[in-house]
Amino acid sequence: MLNVPGSGPDSPSSPVCSAKACRADAVWVLAWNNPKLHTPERRKTWLACDEHREHLSKFLGIRGFLKDVVRLEEWESPEA
Repeated sequence: MLNVPGSGPDSPSSPVCSAKACRADAVWVLAWNNPKLHTPERRKTWLACDEHREHLSKFLGIRGFLKDVVRLEEWESPEA
């Protein structure tokens, strides 16, 4: 598994949404970076359930941070 929040050894068995107080299973990966802090190729990640994907995407998008939104299984799959 790639480095995704909620996927560490002390984490629940499946990754959970990054929205505050949400414990739903993650379905989406929101890849982002802060251009003032990160190099252009650097990608930080937040996870989102279906309910919070749009809210978290808007939060990052308004700031110009959002780079990509992909389904979790695509993010985890090995590159061909």
